[in-house]
Amino acid sequence: MNDKYTVLKNTFGYDAFREGQETLVDSTLSGRDVLGIMPTGAGKSICFQLPALLFPGVTIVVSPLISLMKDQVAALNQLGVHAAYINSSLTEGQYRKAMELARRGQYKIIYVAPERLLTDAFQLLVKDVEISMVAVDEAHCISQWGQDFRPSYLKIVEFIEMLPRRPVIAAYTATATKQVKEDIVCILGLCQPTLVVTGYDRKNLYFAVKKPKDKKNMLLDFLKKNGEKSGIIYCNTRKTVEEVWQFLVEGGYPATRYHAGLSDTERKQSQDDFIYDIKQVMVATNAFGMGIDKSNVRYVIHYNMPKDIESYYQEAGRAGRDGEPAECLLYYAGQDVRVNEFLINTQSENSELSLEDQALIKERDLERLRKMTFYCFTNECLRDYILRYFGEYGGNYCGNCENCLTEFEDIDVTEEAFHIVRLVLTSYERYGINAVLDAVHGSDTAKVRQFGLKKNPEYGSLNGRTLVRLRQIINDLLVKGYLFLTANDYPVLKMTDAGRELISQWGQENGLHKIILKLPKEREAPAAPKEEKKKKAQAGSQYTDLFEQLRKYRYKLAQKDHVPPYIIFSDKTLREMSACLPLTEAEMLSVNGIGKVKYERYGAEFQRIIQAYARDKGIK
Repeated sequence: MNDKYTVLKNTFGYDAFREGQETLVDSTLSGRDVLGIMPTGAGKSICFQLPALLFPGVTIVVSPLISLMKDQVAALNQLGVHAAYINSSLTEGQYRKAMELARRGQYKIIYVAPERLLTDAFQLLVKDVEISMVAVDEAHCISQWGQDFRPSYLKIVEFIEMLPRRPVIAAYTATATKQVKEDIVCILGLCQPTLVVTGYDRKNLYFAVKKPKDKKNMLLDFLKKNGEKSGIIYCNTRKTVEEVWQFLVEGGYPATRYHAGLSDTERKQSQDDFIYDIKQVMVATNAFGMGIDKSNVRYVIHYNMPKDIESYYQEAGRAGRDGEPAECLLYYAGQDVRVNEFLINTQSENSELSLEDQALIKERDLERLRKMTFYCFTNECLRDYILRYFGEYGGNYCGNCENCLTEFEDIDVTEEAFHIVRLVLTSYERYGINAVLDAVHGSDTAKVRQFGLKKNPEYGSLNGRTLVRLRQIINDLLVKGYLFLTANDYPVLKMTDAGRELISQWGQENGLHKIILKLPKEREAPAAPKEEKKKKAQAGSQYTDLFEQLRKYRYKLAQKDHVPPYIIFSDKTLREMSACLPLTEAEMLSVNGIGKVKYERYGAEFQRIIQAYARDKGIK
């Protein structure tokens, strides 16, 4: 008789559960609702796929994107699990056949787009089959406070209420603030759910923010060193995608592109070229990526700053899903902020929301944009900044981000901060950053004259400092919460309680908290730590030439079976094979990611390659 451990090993190829998985699986199997918040690559899908194979009836998985469903169903079929998807990509004939096979009990798992749940055909199906569980993937989409709110997700609630018997409800997402988490529980009506938050940290990801004078040259320099690796380059507009893709193709790089302006056929071809490792580089807008399960993405570069931390972390998290080291780089320019403000202010109105709700969402989006901008200016640990945003508190040194690997010098800017904050106060909090900077610097600009700021007592109080340094200080004051910017068409600086406290304590010998600005002595991280990381990354693959042989053979198999290479075996599994040289069936089955189904389908061939390699090299 199958139990959870047998299914975990024989079907999925794992000897043990990862953090949080077993608790979620046990709760689901006991009939209890669950909410799992687990970072990308932490194994969310197993938490609902494994119980689905042990439940007597069918599991419905609600998923937001066609690409996500296709990927998950293809992976399940490779594991010998009968699964199907129902969405708009099916022809009428394919749809009827899928519904007929589902009615006959052919499938244990059916992936469904939320728009399809309330159709007459699907409603007839669920009356004829037993529904044991409804799993909601990307559950943050149900909250209007989530970064990817989809009104169609509200249909899930209506669908569950229409079922003859309430099934187990399982909700999963990678990113959720406290408010989004509460929304998921409330809107889905989860009954005393088991809540598991395994943490947002992805220790294998290296984070860095760059402020290049020439983004194009910086990107080309990076690809010269990493051109053979698989990676994604995100841009914030279709026009930028086209420009970046064009100069990469002209430079001889195997790049493809993806954005909403391309036809369905072009987008599918681009996605397949990337997933099947035909093209190594994907240049895309944020329309690409959700549900893409490609495990060997070694870098994600944001050519433009995204609009919020949630989007950034979700997109950056598409790197290193196999747990191997990967880089997440953000190329910042001031223009990125203005483009994002324009996109937020001109986003299409949602007819399913009231004008009041739309205004609240716009205000929330502008606030998120400010937090994203602060990320680009903080000199503290970048990983810690992200984790704190999601309410996770730990150390302020991770050792695997640009800021932690850069040597800084501390500069006391308390006096400069006082004069800047006091000018904001004495000008009645009516002006933006540039006007305030020009005034304290003593500049005779049109804005200073127009606003009468020459009469302000703080005018010219910092005329001995450069505008560059003053801008660094004002950005630091925004990051640390001494000031904030309003979220309207003409953002102005406002006081906070911390700013008022700074002014009230000024001149006191004791009690004044110093404001320290950290400035890098050198902008580039030292070379040695990166080399050490590379050595560590290679340490798990003792016979690198064997790894390349296995990778090439995997590619041939993938083409023959019409599946992405990583669905056959991940890079991590191939590295483990090339490190420990499994020569027998038992040894192959001990490799992480190889279960009985995978071994019977592919394992023997890989084993023969390893045996031949060992003979040729004289390895016993």
